[in-house]
Amino acid sequence: MSFLVDCGSVNQKKAIFSIRYGMVICRPCSESLSMSLHYPHAHPPLAGELIEVATGVFWLRMPLPFQLNHINLWLLRDGDGWTIIDTGFPDDVVRATWTQIIEQLDGPVKRLIVTHFHPDHLGLASWLMEKTGARLAMTAGEFLTAHAVWNEVGGHGARFMVEQFRQHGLDAFRLAKFEQRGSGYRKAVPALPEYYQRLKAGDIATVDGKKWQILIGYGHAPEHMALYCAELGVLISGDMLLPRISTNISVFAATPDDDALGWFLSSLDELARGMPEETLVLPSHGLPFVGVQARVDALCAHHEERLRALEEACEIAPQSAAELLDVLFQRALDTHQTMFAMGEAIAHLNLLEQAGRLSRNTDANGVIRYTRPTACAVH
Repeated sequence: MSFLVDCGSVNQKKAIFSIRYGMVICRPCSESLSMSLHYPHAHPPLAGELIEVATGVFWLRMPLPFQLNHINLWLLRDGDGWTIIDTGFPDDVVRATWTQIIEQLDGPVKRLIVTHFHPDHLGLASWLMEKTGARLAMTAGEFLTAHAVWNEVGGHGARFMVEQFRQHGLDAFRLAKFEQRGSGYRKAVPALPEYYQRLKAGDIATVDGKKWQILIGYGHAPEHMALYCAELGVLISGDMLLPRISTNISVFAATPDDDALGWFLSSLDELARGMPEETLVLPSHGLPFVGVQARVDALCAHHEERLRALEEACEIAPQSAAELLDVLFQRALDTHQTMFAMGEAIAHLNLLEQAGRLSRNTDANGVIRYTRPTACAVH
């Protein structure tokens, strides 16, 4: 479930909004930052087609029923069989495409590795496991969060979210829509696996004799996994590092004080540190690209500009997260988009408050508001 922001330029002005679990895509005003990336493959694979992007690493693309109309998936040759990275969104077209591909493989699917719990990545895991007999591997944070969200327990679910958004100033009319809507995760993910192999930071997944290091990132999902193979010079980045869009960074009701944005930016810095510049990045959306550090720099600059805009808005008068949505997203939002916009706004405000760049107070109505400290109060 992503809410994605195109930040090819850090000077975003206008946004085009679309549904992909509340996705927002913002057209860039300048191509200077994105032009520093190199795209070895100008065109994606056609439906059911496999493109070998590195030795034994094949790219396939599955449709999504949204404006962001695709997800990239990866097939890795694994001895006499295959390993699948991520599953695609659970609908009949994707199932039919997977059936066609699996029937044409020259060996069994041995393993399914899932980067994180969102429906386009985990949604068909149970179906693929049943169809192929493959074992599932993912991180504990993603596996357990999937079950908590699906079952609406442990602080996950509409009733918790409504209270969180009420505290951050969302009006009664929009809160009522969230109460009526409930959770969409169970609708999008028909079934969840009941067992898995746990992978964690620093583990090595050996595929076809090649070592893939497990890299963990935070902010977009609880324990998002990327995989890096130094021998091949390939990083399978999932949603953590995308060439044209920045993944949604939200604070959820279960962990209301999280510095999710700070964790995300730190994760990107750690990911890029020491990564060879010629590394081929295989993202979940967009084209494979080269230019890890340039992309990380652009994302950091993009978020810093958003932080500064929020600071300036809070200098005029105390503001709630709901009142600041127009600063970050410059058009009307539907219910789905508002959910992710609120999470994103709270993430930015948490970072600013914890960094001492904004102060936080609760007013007489129980609404959290943020104010920029006066110059004389800052030393």
